[in-house]
Amino acid sequence: MRMLSALIVAAAAALLAPPAAAAQRTVTLDVPGMVCQMCPITVRIALQKVPGVEKAEVSLERKEAVVTFEDTKTGVDALLEATRNAGYPSSLKSGPATQ
Repeated sequence: MRMLSALIVAAAAALLAPPAAAAQRTVTLDVPGMVCQMCPITVRIALQKVPGVEKAEVSLERKEAVVTFEDTKTGVDALLEATRNAGYPSSLKSGPATQ
């Protein structure tokens, strides 16, 4: 009986525990196809539409995007897909760093 009680208490504690805290991650994407002043705007807008993205800074000069996102809502694959769908294939340059 004690074993069953301990099992029930452990199961209840697991169900009532708060979910794991989300972490902010920052990655840098290499976006080599940007060639004009409109390109970074298009890439930034595409990245900002991804759920969980908190900030996207895009540089035409460096041909890169620095993206901060909540890791429980999105990931690098979704960011790469967003830039590809916008017409600017990208690759992971560095990251993810936890903030």
